[in-house]
Amino acid sequence: MQQLPAQRPLTVVQLPDGRHVYADPAALPAQQALGPQVVHIHQAPPDRTVQRVALGSGVGAGAVAAGVYFGPLLVGALTAIAANLAMFAFIALVLGWAVVTVTRSVTNSTSKRGRKAR
Repeated sequence: MQQLPAQRPLTVVQLPDGRHVYADPAALPAQQALGPQVVHIHQAPPDRTVQRVALGSGVGAGAVAAGVYFGPLLVGALTAIAANLAMFAFIALVLGWAVVTVTRSVTNSTSKRGRKAR
């Protein structure tokens, strides 16, 4: 009988030029990262997404600082705008109610006077 070593299973490996081959990964030379590092942001919480995009794309600390500073500032500004719109809507509702009430009152009083005069 022959004493052969157990054959290791081959796996599919992607070469730097993009081709896929069956090879033993241990036998291939070490690969250097050619492009930018891929950062998966789909699992990041919403308040950290801008920072992760900025760091992952290599933009730097300025973009991270802008995301940290302007993110909450934008939320505060939008909240203030929404509060103003809600207040204006309430004022318009009250003024509309007042106009309808006064109009009905004037219309009812003139219609009663008109009937009495006849």
